[in-house]
Amino acid sequence: MTGRVVVGTQWGDEGKGKIVDVLSEHADTIVRFQGGNNAGHTVIVDGEKFVLHLLPSGVLHENAKCIIGPGVVVDPFVLLDEMSVLKKKGLSCDHILISDRAHIIMPYHVYQDELQEKHSGNNKIGTTKRGIGPCYSDKFARHGIRMCDLRDFHVFEEKARRFLAEKNRLFTEIYGEKPLDCDKMINDFKAIRDEIVARLVESVSMVNQDLDEGKDVLFEGAQAAMLDINYGTYPYVTSSSPTSAGVCTGAGVAPSKITQVIGVVKAYSTRVGEGPFVTELTDEIGEQIRTNGGEYGATTGRPRRCGWLDLNVVKHASIINGLTDIVLTKIDVLSGMDTLKVCVAYEIDGQRYDYIPSSVEDVAKAKPIYEELEGWKEDISKMETYEELPENCKRYVQFIEKICGVRVSMISVGPDRKNNIYVHDLIHAR
Repeated sequence: MTGRVVVGTQWGDEGKGKIVDVLSEHADTIVRFQGGNNAGHTVIVDGEKFVLHLLPSGVLHENAKCIIGPGVVVDPFVLLDEMSVLKKKGLSCDHILISDRAHIIMPYHVYQDELQEKHSGNNKIGTTKRGIGPCYSDKFARHGIRMCDLRDFHVFEEKARRFLAEKNRLFTEIYGEKPLDCDKMINDFKAIRDEIVARLVESVSMVNQDLDEGKDVLFEGAQAAMLDINYGTYPYVTSSSPTSAGVCTGAGVAPSKITQVIGVVKAYSTRVGEGPFVTELTDEIGEQIRTNGGEYGATTGRPRRCGWLDLNVVKHASIINGLTDIVLTKIDVLSGMDTLKVCVAYEIDGQRYDYIPSSVEDVAKAKPIYEELEGWKEDISKMETYEELPENCKRYVQFIEKICGVRVSMISVGPDRKNNIYVHDLIHAR
């Protein structure tokens, strides 16, 4: 049995898409277990860029089943658009399946997300306005509509009309905005129903059977530990659990079936949207990192906030995920810098914190405690072995291992799926 999980250890955008794509070559089944189309995963194959939002990043490997799991919230119109793009490039989408337990992002969820941000003023969260939060809210309020409801369209229509009537009162009476057209919404879903229903499966039994038969199952998360609804910088977080524990509820598998947890760590820190960011750089160094790293959101296009590597954050992710391996990405972006700073702890009101405080207000006033390491001048983007790396680059990698207590098994030195240095065997590790 091989149940691998790939998770982000910072605020997302660590390069999980590429890593999932690389590991998917050996997978029998790939399962996306949480989030929605608020994620943006970029995969580059032989110079061609694929930007995925809802589809699992392993979708380019047609030999594996690609399942959108029960814990994902799905905008079916976005899903069909993404598949259309792949089909136009000559790729098959026959292996893409959807859990019939997954919740549907309705048009009123997207509209609600937009209005909440619009009317929040200085208290906005900085969401992607894709309807993710409102959909999860309705899920837990037991007002959600699931994929299985589409099988009997009368059931779907009854729920959709009832829930939209409630939402329209919110839109008009609270926000003072226009209501949504219910008939148009129903007709739009009627037009795509057959295509969606044809892909629905009861995925829990399917995934567990694959695991029990010894197949290689890869679980893919979106976002990252610091955006976790429980353990991130609340309330500036996502609406689900993008941690290894989220696999259990989001895919329907037992903890004992997870044999490997791979944490993707970007060699520096970035964040999109609102919320505290202790190592943020607003100077020319921050701009240099943003430019060299191409740090602009794959989903929103927003420039990412950039800063030095925060190992207090990565340690936090290591603990809550139970990391067995680290994949270090975008370390090539740091080439050419004389000195590199790494945050190892926080100072808050004169006290040292070797962990992430629960209070977002405390994190907001935290000062980074840095250790400085010497940089390297060499271009490492074409290097293929660990031995080729400059000594100072190796020291940077070793420092991460020392502070986090987790081995770095793979180093990504470029955007293409081939630009990797394997330090330890990721594929056959248990």
